[in-house]
Amino acid sequence: MIAGVTWLLAFQVLGEVLVRLLDVTVPGPVAGMLLLFVFLRVRRYGDDGSIVRAGSALLRHLQLFFVPAGVGIVVYLGVLRDDALPIAAAVIGSWLVGLAVVAWTAVGLERLLGAPRDDLGAGAEGTA
Repeated sequence: MIAGVTWLLAFQVLGEVLVRLLDVTVPGPVAGMLLLFVFLRVRRYGDDGSIVRAGSALLRHLQLFFVPAGVGIVVYLGVLRDDALPIAAAVIGSWLVGLAVVAWTAVGLERLLGAPRDDLGAGAEGTA
C-alpha cells in the first residue's frame, strides 16, 4: 500500500515538475495522471499491482475528499447567500452550454460515422 501511494505521489510530483518546466497551463496533477496512465498502459500493469491497490483504496474512501469542499461552503456561506443569483445563473448557464456541446458532439459523430445510431433498433418505431 505504501509503495502504491508513493508511486501515485511520485507521478503527481513529476507532473508538477513537468508543467513548471514546460510552462504549460495544465494543472500538475492532471499531467501526472496522464503520465501515470501512459506508464500503466506501456507496462501492462496488472490488477494486483501496488498502484492499482492504492488507487482502489483511495476510491473506497472518496467521500473524505469532499470534506474540504463542504468546509469551504460552510465558511463562505455568507458570500454564497449574497451572490446566490449570479452563482445560480452561472451553474445553470454552464449546464446548458455543456448540454449543447454534448448534443453538438453527438450529432457531429453521427455525421462522421455515417448512419445515425439508434439504440432502440429498427422495429421499435411507433412504440411508446
